[in-house]
Amino acid sequence: MSHRPFCLLLSISVTLGAVLGGCTRVVDESRVYSASDAAANSSLSSTAPSSSSSQSSQQPSSSQSVTPSSSQSSQESSSQSAQSSQVSSTYVPAMSADYARLEGLSTESQGWGPGNQRDERGRPYGSTAFQDQYGQYCAYFIAPDSPKVYLTFDEGYEAEGRYTVPILDTLKEKDCKAVFFVTGDYVRRNADLVQRMIDEGHIVGSHSWSHPSMPGESVEDAAAELTQLHDYVKENFDYDMTLFRFPMGEFSEQSLALVQDMGYQSVFWSFAYQDWEVDNQMAPADALAKIQQCAHPGAIFLLHAVSSTNANILGQLIDWLREEGYEVSPYDLPYFARE
Repeated sequence: MSHRPFCLLLSISVTLGAVLGGCTRVVDESRVYSASDAAANSSLSSTAPSSSSSQSSQQPSSSQSVTPSSSQSSQESSSQSAQSSQVSSTYVPAMSADYARLEGLSTESQGWGPGNQRDERGRPYGSTAFQDQYGQYCAYFIAPDSPKVYLTFDEGYEAEGRYTVPILDTLKEKDCKAVFFVTGDYVRRNADLVQRMIDEGHIVGSHSWSHPSMPGESVEDAAAELTQLHDYVKENFDYDMTLFRFPMGEFSEQSLALVQDMGYQSVFWSFAYQDWEVDNQMAPADALAKIQQCAHPGAIFLLHAVSSTNANILGQLIDWLREEGYEVSPYDLPYFARE
């Protein structure tokens, strides 16, 4: 696999326009994870284990490495995908939490961005450091070190699925499964698209009911943000959501624990770029080059479905990832409860 380990510097500012409803803001990465932080944590993921290991269902480490042979990879991938589909179709989150158990956990709000510093395999130090720090709360800032990568899309305000439709068309053509994170407003306005996502085997994840900064909410109100959307989707689509993406990427230790205790996984990302401003889209060739230069084992890609550029380059990106030896995998990272 010929990975390109060094990423172009991401210079994304939080002051560049308002955040689209239902979208995740990509914060200024220099403010989230500094070079000094990366140096202090460089030992966390600077090298991948030489021997392969299976993915643990308890507190997954950022440095876990799975490198199957090509003959085993296709067989195991098919088996794991089938198991993942079976689990996702039968697993039902608890949707309740012991609030008293959450007392004493930090409520300090943190913004998320993986930063620019990367190891020799291209994996962001910010992602691996946060994975090791917060992975115990069933939070994924990056997947285990393996050829698998994951496509995730955040939905926003978009007339008649202008770009979501071609994105779904491309995913179907390329036989790829993705995760779509939606808000209450989105599912009410786009029932046909949400149903299509479900029918075509994608995962519909929660981006909260009203897209607030979760650490700023009381425990009860934060829980209601998950419960209200979960119940609406269950009632209208007979579908149990199990994945959650924090609005704006803002979280606290307490909110991570709350999401976990309610039976959800928290899914962050290890790559994102400024793609959500519909009137300020990057040229397709430039965007594709940026994503290619930042690709890494276990990548969780955050792409916004309101982006014309993303719709334009998605097919080329999937083809390139496969040519480079990556497996564009259905989402299969495990849920686990707090001890």
